Amino acid sequence: MLWRDGHVGEGTTAPLDHADRGLTLGDGLFDTALALGGRIAFEAAHIDRLVAAAETLGIPVEAEAIRTAMRALAGRGPRLAIRTTLTRGAGPRGLKPPDAPHPTLFATAAPSGRALAFAPLRLWPTAIARNDTSPTARLKTLGYLDAVLAARDAAAAGFDEAMFLNTRGMVACAGTGNLVYVMPPSSLGAARDDAEGRLTLVTPPLTDGVLAGIVRAQVLALAPACGLAVEERSLTRDDLRAAKAVFLTNSLRLLAPVTAVGEVAYDSAGHPAFPRLRDALRGAVAESCGVPPEEVA
Repeated sequence: MLWRDGHVGEGTTAPLDHADRGLTLGDGLFDTALALGGRIAFEAAHIDRLVAAAETLGIPVEAEAIRTAMRALAGRGPRLAIRTTLTRGAGPRGLKPPDAPHPTLFATAAPSGRALAFAPLRLWPTAIARNDTSPTARLKTLGYLDAVLAARDAAAAGFDEAMFLNTRGMVACAGTGNLVYVMPPSSLGAARDDAEGRLTLVTPPLTDGVLAGIVRAQVLALAPACGLAVEERSLTRDDLRAAKAVFLTNSLRLLAPVTAVGEVAYDSAGHPAFPRLRDALRGAVAESCGVPPEEVA
């Protein structure tokens, strides 16, 4: 299902200028959101992030146009993945952006299986480095070829997703989501021990080449009420061996317990932090969409 220029149609086919820079150069952005009961989960956060990223790239777009596109599709099914795409539009040959761009905005909707939410998965450490020196590493741009190749290699190795280190060998993210780790206080050093001796939810900072994920932000905000301290800091592969649990966050999987990172196994679903975070996030999604928690997953 496709929204384009104020109209919703079946399928995903519509005319596109073959000089559109989104097609020829990957010059654009996208966002993926979950719609339940006709409403977008954390709608304002999705729109704000896309508008801010567009401002960074110099692509003019109004928040209301994005909201209109998302809402036009949200009620077309009980549970949908809404992808909103914005390109700089058509332009002359060459890399320099046109002085007066005419952006292309469209959105698509597809069913999102309920079973995907909170389902476990296994991560394959890819040899492809996440370029933390690039400003695009913190934006959802259309240039996803590194993630595409890493996903192919992960599948060939029998894993569900790829995990990226950055150019400095620090843990960055997965191919389609952020990563958070439950760490015991002792692993953080005496100076970092929580005053109550709580476990700490650690996630890499955005400066390590990490996207500011919508669900990542929700989980970090919910963690203290779940008995977890929160810290953003760089992590090495060796640091991960001390983790008590690993979770992947994104808008469709929500909070996925990771059962393995390469050869290292984790009982993430069995850790007591998982049901607390899962239930809190389920409640937040339900409240955002105005549906009962059991409809989330």
